[in-house]
Amino acid sequence: MISRRALVAGGAAALAGALPLSRTTRAAEKSFLPQGLPEGVYDTATLEALPGKKPLIKLTYRPPNYETPLDHFTSEFTPNESFFVRYHLAGIPEQIDAAQWKLKVTGDGIGKPLQLSLSELRSDFEAVEIAAVCQCSGNRRGFSQPHVAGVQWGLGAVGNARWKGVRLKHILERANLRAETVEIVANGADGPVLDGTPDFIKSIPADKALDDNTLIAYEMNGAPLPHFNGFPIRLVVPGWTATYWMKHLDAIEASTKPFGGFWIKSAYRIPTGKFPIVQHFQSQVAAANEPITEMVVNSMITAPAEGHTMRAAATAEIRGLAWDGGYGIRRVEISVDGGGTWREAELGNDLGRFAFRAFRLPFTPPQAGKYQVMARASNAVGQTQADKLIFNPAGYHNNVIRPLTVNVL
Repeated sequence: MISRRALVAGGAAALAGALPLSRTTRAAEKSFLPQGLPEGVYDTATLEALPGKKPLIKLTYRPPNYETPLDHFTSEFTPNESFFVRYHLAGIPEQIDAAQWKLKVTGDGIGKPLQLSLSELRSDFEAVEIAAVCQCSGNRRGFSQPHVAGVQWGLGAVGNARWKGVRLKHILERANLRAETVEIVANGADGPVLDGTPDFIKSIPADKALDDNTLIAYEMNGAPLPHFNGFPIRLVVPGWTATYWMKHLDAIEASTKPFGGFWIKSAYRIPTGKFPIVQHFQSQVAAANEPITEMVVNSMITAPAEGHTMRAAATAEIRGLAWDGGYGIRRVEISVDGGGTWREAELGNDLGRFAFRAFRLPFTPPQAGKYQVMARASNAVGQTQADKLIFNPAGYHNNVIRPLTVNVL
């Protein structure tokens, strides 16, 4: 026979089990997620592996949006199998025959339309390799306060790779690009699955397309592009956010007037004049807003991990990565007292102005307690990470200095 006390105790236990776990508890259970994301992310995000990938943080499946866990950032270059995946539309080719692939170059700004195969891109043009950070415009959107709509990215919608391909300007020159061209419009093989959904098509200014650093890439870190990172070719626009890095590129159009598609006229826009941006997309700037362009200066601490425990007087190394829109990282400062004081970290090798720059600083806590560790990057044009969120409705350009706690016994 069950006593009343046991019944009450059992009911209380059942009730406790039915109550939702706190955000802190769920974050601890899913240690691959950073703290501070919306509560629903801890309920739904999982570690899953796409074909050709290691387990990444799945935020959405259709379309696939997977971010790189923080512990995969162990060097300046992000391995292909760990590189984040970002799509807007679910109509993604399951298989692509590279031998049959064609890049079409057309438009009223072209004097000689072209159709190029992958083998022709490799054989007929000078090969160029550049180290560059690819970062989703909405990286860290999940930390926005107040909350904003969109994929709730944490820290890992970013990566650095060596991209090999051909200069876009050489292709445009062969196609007899006309001087009156205003924008270059890019389209890829992925598309919408529902009628009425706008295809993901982007444009870039003609001068950006003619920049020596803008590539059509067919290799990533010495290997063919992974399927979910744009195989067989993708646009690479170093310094600018990944919205312009068109995957599965199959069509380029040179236009003598500004492009009017949804993904440039309505989406991926920021309030005009709100961010310290040097390069603007002038043909698309409006009084209220303008297209997002270059990345803002940013950094992340990759070690120690949040909640790391160590002994007083022992030494740990604070390590991390910094990047910006291509002006070059010049300084990274570290604070271990929540921003009260700062020390300059040692910078790693300069792999190019568009690449991750590693940093490190030894940390020997003198006594027990909780230490709030922070990193603050600055670049060559005087831009420094923000200590307060510059809020915008889409959650773009989140480069707020992020603290983590180290427990010292």
